[in-house]
Amino acid sequence: MRSFHRLLCGGTIACSLLITAVACAPSSETPGEGDVPETPLFAYVSPSPMGVNPFLIMGQEGIEQAAAKHGARTLVLESEDPTTRDENVRAAIAEGANLVLVLGFEFGDIVPRAAKEHPDVEFLIVDQCVNNPPPNVHCGVFKEYESGFLIGAAAASLSQTGHVGVIGALDIPFLHRYTESFALGARHIAPEIRISTLWVGGEKPFADPVRAKEQALAMAADGADYILTAAAAGNLGVFEAAKQQGFMTFGIDVNQCPLAPEVVVENMIKRVDVVIPEAIDAILAGTSEPVLEFGLANGGVGLVTLTSDDPASSQCRILDHPEVLDSLRGLVRQIVDGEIQIPDPMFPEGR
Repeated sequence: MRSFHRLLCGGTIACSLLITAVACAPSSETPGEGDVPETPLFAYVSPSPMGVNPFLIMGQEGIEQAAAKHGARTLVLESEDPTTRDENVRAAIAEGANLVLVLGFEFGDIVPRAAKEHPDVEFLIVDQCVNNPPPNVHCGVFKEYESGFLIGAAAASLSQTGHVGVIGALDIPFLHRYTESFALGARHIAPEIRISTLWVGGEKPFADPVRAKEQALAMAADGADYILTAAAAGNLGVFEAAKQQGFMTFGIDVNQCPLAPEVVVENMIKRVDVVIPEAIDAILAGTSEPVLEFGLANGGVGLVTLTSDDPASSQCRILDHPEVLDSLRGLVRQIVDGEIQIPDPMFPEGR
């Protein structure tokens, strides 16, 4: 059997090179009468090496929280490419996983195949879904378009040039949840504002700080003074451009203000660590809902300073503008109450 990138059991590194698919697995012997039932196993397969990626690390934190609550063991497999993603999903099943969690859109073909072959295993895809998921496939998705609207409103409220923009990793429907909602939020505040969108593209659209920086510098040279960056690892390049060119920027997924506190205004965050335990609770309770959505109303998305218990520690520049924060709080209430309706760019006519 091929080796896998990395295998962890219970949060500790068990094998740096997995030669057989049974390493760290429980005994396969049939339990005799009176034996204690086998402890459940929850597996997490990341789309790429976690490293210091806080978004992927939240996946591990979420699965460990769920496992602790339900008395399960955990298995974490880090992938490197499409081949190891598929291998790692199958390795998790071979290890005896009762539930397999994957994070991201990279598993759109892998999970349906595995789910069909293993109907007794539950699968949870977080941050994306598949069309017509099988009964044992569940999705935990975020309403990024709600927090994107708030960031757009903040950008328009703060802009001095009347020109704001978005740097996205790749022109795909999913990322239009960032770009289009940002534009809607900006125009809600300033209907005549100019909005630019550029895509990183290239061979590594989600991991190319150099190209992302180039796009940001070009946008800033054209007059944009507040730029949302949805370029994954490319965000670091946008932050460098902001410090060099003097514009302000917004991050995504987690609090990125400490990475460049002089230029990062706020962040549209996704609480993966909250969503995973809640989704697993629902699955184990027998939910028939294939898609579980998390937005402003249930704490799945938000802004750092509006959701933190200690916003002053966030290092976000928006704290310099309390009047804008007050306005954003009002928009949150209006969105949650349904007074402001924000369409999902991925499903404009409904799911």
